[in-house]
This record gives sequence, structure tokens and C-alpha cells, in this order.
Amino acid sequence: MKKWFGILVMGTALLFMLTNINKNKKAVEKLEAIAEIVEPSYEYNICVDSFNVIKGFVKRGQTMGEILYLNHIDHFEINKIVKKSKEIFDVRRVNTGKKYTVICASDSTKKAQYFIYEIDATNYVVFDLRGEMDVYNGKKPVTVKLKTASGIIKSSLWLTMEEQKLSPKLTAELSTIYAWTIDFFKVQKNDGFRVYYEDKYIDGEYIGIGRLLAAEFTHKGQDFYSFYYKESENFGDYYDEQGKTLRKAFLMAPVDYKRISSRYSKRRKHPVTGRWKGHFGTDYAAEKGTPIWSTANGTIIAATYTKNNGNYVKVRHNGTYTTQYLHMSKIKPGIRKGVFVKQRDIIGYVGSTGLATGPHVCYRFWKNGKQVDPFKQKLPPGDPIKKENREAYMLAKDSLMQILMN
Repeated sequence: MKKWFGILVMGTALLFMLTNINKNKKAVEKLEAIAEIVEPSYEYNICVDSFNVIKGFVKRGQTMGEILYLNHIDHFEINKIVKKSKEIFDVRRVNTGKKYTVICASDSTKKAQYFIYEIDATNYVVFDLRGEMDVYNGKKPVTVKLKTASGIIKSSLWLTMEEQKLSPKLTAELSTIYAWTIDFFKVQKNDGFRVYYEDKYIDGEYIGIGRLLAAEFTHKGQDFYSFYYKESENFGDYYDEQGKTLRKAFLMAPVDYKRISSRYSKRRKHPVTGRWKGHFGTDYAAEKGTPIWSTANGTIIAATYTKNNGNYVKVRHNGTYTTQYLHMSKIKPGIRKGVFVKQRDIIGYVGSTGLATGPHVCYRFWKNGKQVDPFKQKLPPGDPIKKENREAYMLAKDSLMQILMN
């Protein structure tokens, strides 16, 4: 009898415990449901629960002022916010096709409270239209995923990477890194590559590649390595396995060209005049409007037009080297005498102004005041890894190499 009584007591206690557990579980579920209901919604770090949100794209010819006026911001208020924004963002830079968001009052006025303009996939500007008004920059949180890829070239680097559905920007970045060591117009079948790089995402949506961290390019049976390394907070570059920079003082070409239509020569028949004379430049044929860049850091000493040269820019790089870029369709706005430019800064665009038969850039190169053939010059290299950073670089390089090879 005592045995059955004990079992009954234990059963009752167990039933009581199970009932309490079930009650607690239901209470937790209720709390979770309540929490889920009251969780606020944010866009651009602004709580939008009590607002109406309108999204759109800037139309051709549309201004920010026009968009604000359509959302019940009067001209006085528009002028006020434009003045407030001067140090943060030039409202004239609002471009066709860019995304914007208007956060409006949900009452009968429907008046805009915030205007957000997306500069690019990551960066945006917030115009707070309330009260005294405010303007500030914002940045969306970016998730980075590390990826590797490799391939054997069949016809061209571009097609091989395209077949693997790799970003065209990755192809461009790879060709830029090796611009001083490999002529990609001479890449051969069975050349190959390996890359280790960043993919960037915002809210799970792919927005493009980030940094190319390491690469190996095999060309004519020789392996060329590159590893990205930051020597300081504000400076990073690509170096080989020995810590030597891949960057030379000068780029191999001032433009992404289709072909070299004429090389440096002391005697050439001019295609326009038909006269035999020296051609002291290298002609790179490219489509009209293709960007032309400075092949090295330097100061603009001329940016003008002459009858024979057409629109041209001349850059002094140091006491030894000067370069000149002829027949531009136009000189880039802001490029003028006295302006300092960095290597690969755009200075103009391909054209056929002056004495020219078709769109190209005539690239001229001076050494110690004399025009020379740039392809025959032993150009100075960039700076290698600093001695004090060499040990840290070698450790970073070994780690990247291991990832690249696996």
C-alpha cells in the first residue's frame, strides 16, 4: 500500500512540474511574440515606424530641390538645407539613376522629414528636414566574404574569368596590379592565375569585389606573385614574394588600348602629310572618349591646344622625366598648369584633335630633356617594403601564400 502511495505522490509531483514547465514555455512564447511585434523598423539608422517611406530613382534632369518640393518642402526650406549641406555634399552632384528615399510624415501634411541620397552602394547622405535641419554622411554595414578562384587561359584573361562568372572588376584589378610586369595583350594559351579576394555584401545582397589580397599569375612558364600589404594606416600596396613592389615609377601605357598603331621612330612617313620625318612618340589606338591617365606622379606643366598636337597635357615627374599626351578629344576638367597628379589619375580622353587620322593618344617621353623610346628605358622601380616592416610582411605573405595554394 505504501509503495502505491509513494508512486502516486511522485506522479502528482511530476504532473505538477510538467504543468509548470508548459506554463513557463507558453509565457516565454508570449513574451517572444510581444517582443517580435514591438521591434521597431529602421532605415538608414532612422526609426520609420511612424512615417511613410517613399523610394525612387533620380530622373533625367531632376534636381534634389524638385524632389523635395514634390514632397511638400517649400523653396525657403530648400534653400536652407542647401546652405546647410555645403560642407558635406554638393547637391548639384545628384545624378540621374541614383537611388533616393523620402521619409514623410504619416499625417495629412505628408511632408518630407528626411531625404536620403545614395552616393553609391555603401555611402549615403541624410538630409534631416526637421526643425533647424541637419546634413550628415552615413555608411551601410558591409559584410565581407573571402573567396579564392583559379583558371587556365584559353584565349584571353577576360574571357576565362567571364566563363567562371568572376566580376569584370576583378579582371581589371588583376591586370592593373601586373601592369608593370605583364603585357596582357601578349598573354598566351595555358597561362594561368590564382586569386584570393574579398566579396562585399549589404543585407545579403552582393555589391561587388573588395580588395584583391593575393594573386599568382603564370606567364610563359614563370610565376608572378603579388601580395597586398599595408605599411601604415594610410598606405598599402602590392609586393612580390621578396618584398619588392610590383609598382614601377611609370606605367607601361597611358591608356587601355586596342593596339600600338605606331612606335617611336627616327624616320616615319606621316599618315597625314605623307612626309618622312621622325616620330618621337608611341601611338596607342583606342576608342574615342577612352580615359587617358598620367603614367606617373607629377605636376602639370601644360594643358592646352595647338594646331598639330590638338588638345594635349604635359607632365613633369621630376628633374629627369617628363611625359606628354597628344590628340585628346578633351582635357579633363580641373587639369591645368600647376596641378599635381598621381600615377593613373585621369587627365583627358582619347580623340583625334590636331594632326591625327583617327582616335589615339600619342605618348611622348623625355629623359633629361631629350625625347626617347619609353620601351627602351630602364625605368626606376617603386620603393620596396621598409626594413622595419620586412619581418611582419614575410609572415603575412606566407599566410596568404598558403591560402592561395590550397
